[in-house]
Amino acid sequence: MRTYLDHNATTPLRAEARAAMIAAMDLVGNPSSVHAEGRAAKALVERARAQVAALVGCKVSQVIFTGSATEAAALAVAQKARHGGAFAALPTEHDCLAVWGERDLASVYDREGRMAPDWRAALPEGLVAVSAANSETGVMLPERQVAGSGAGHSVICDITQVAGKMPVVYEAETPSYAILSAHKLGGPKGVGALINFTASDPEPILRGGGQEMNRRSGTENIIGIAGFGAAAEAAARDVAAGAWDRVAQLRDLMEVALAGASKKTIFVGKEMPRLPNTSCVLTEGWKGETQVMQMDLAGFAISAGSACSSGKVKASNVLRAMGYDDTEAASAIRVSLGLETTEDDVLRFAEAWAAKLERHAQRAA
Repeated sequence: MRTYLDHNATTPLRAEARAAMIAAMDLVGNPSSVHAEGRAAKALVERARAQVAALVGCKVSQVIFTGSATEAAALAVAQKARHGGAFAALPTEHDCLAVWGERDLASVYDREGRMAPDWRAALPEGLVAVSAANSETGVMLPERQVAGSGAGHSVICDITQVAGKMPVVYEAETPSYAILSAHKLGGPKGVGALINFTASDPEPILRGGGQEMNRRSGTENIIGIAGFGAAAEAAARDVAAGAWDRVAQLRDLMEVALAGASKKTIFVGKEMPRLPNTSCVLTEGWKGETQVMQMDLAGFAISAGSACSSGKVKASNVLRAMGYDDTEAASAIRVSLGLETTEDDVLRFAEAWAAKLERHAQRAA
């Protein structure tokens, strides 16, 4: 029996998204066409835009559909000239943002994931990427704050892991841009969104027919967008109903079981506000890559960090930025639960993990 515990990489498709996508397959029209068939397709896109806007707390017109959160990040970064010309990403940012700017900055985090009070001083003025929650550790910004501008900075906020699990909260002010992806909240792969909170439309990086109100050219993926919208609406209901509280309890139960098997294992960010489903488990001297393979053979899907690097497994840049050395950073795994995860799932995982750890210790002795 396989048990899937890698929801931060991608989530199972929600039934609501599947139904919406199947219905969208029957639409013939191009959303840019003015005839009845085109208008029907356009109406579907606009319904989904409203569903996503409701999830993330923005105006409907501020949602720009893209092919992924990675594309949304590139579109946001391309606006840096409007924000002082410079772009920098905190050292813990996802590669889709870090690849565009400086990353090897002085650490602004401690080993629990606390941000230094003067973290902005480490970054040049301009556009800066700041995640609402880290995908590897689950550590969230204080009080779920999605950072706004200040001290000469405009912010691109990655809300990919927060949206659909926690309320998206903007303390005091909104960021300039936010990015998210459908497949992280039960929608299909291959569709994302940029949320543009600025007063001006972004300068497009994909030019052509002027779709998405001249902000992102290319015929809309109406099947994917329909699934995105339906997943966003369903996810919002789950958040409002407190469905993820049970997941947080399972995460804590699992960590207690793992801690009982290993006194040297630490749970990164445990003392900080975290995503309800995420546990970063670090057992120094036991490579994360080895753990992933061993648990895969035991029937459990987990990861050793972000799953967005073409299957590459390497020491976590995130953990190194938090002050862990290379050996420690290479010894971490990420276990991320979902709404369908059961108590039996996490206890069986803990039992299997403990057995593998015991064998590892015996071989190392």
